[in-house]
Amino acid sequence: MKLKKSESLAVVKLCCQALEEKKVENLRVMDVSGQSSITDFLILATGTSSPHLRALRIEAEKALDSAKVRIVGMEIPQDGGWMVIDAFDVMIHLFTAEQRERYGLENLWKDAEELSIVKLLASPKRPKAKASVKSKKANEKQPKPSRKSSKKSPG
Repeated sequence: MKLKKSESLAVVKLCCQALEEKKVENLRVMDVSGQSSITDFLILATGTSSPHLRALRIEAEKALDSAKVRIVGMEIPQDGGWMVIDAFDVMIHLFTAEQRERYGLENLWKDAEELSIVKLLASPKRPKAKASVKSKKANEKQPKPSRKSSKKSPG
């Protein structure tokens, strides 16, 4: 099912957040909607080892599942150093550094717009709360209660 671009972007953000939490390296997002008829966004990410790639894949799957996004297909070769998760509008490519350099998808999609990860992962700015207006009574000085001396009367 084709998502609206804003919905696809929300899925991209969710996946990128999940990958960042697992210490992904060299995370990049490409908007390929103008160049591809099969997907809108590519997420390219590097893991440090096969176990790290597996952990990244699991986190990406959890993120997609939490967004109720159907995974169309997965390519997970044994020790291949490159995993692909196809969620139709978003494709996630997880590589070892060697495989990423070898296949050079960034060069293949060099005409695509690259999205800023910093902006993508930035929390939306919250509007500043307005200072509360103090009531007149709160601003008026209240007289301090007088202290009575506690002298004992001679008895």
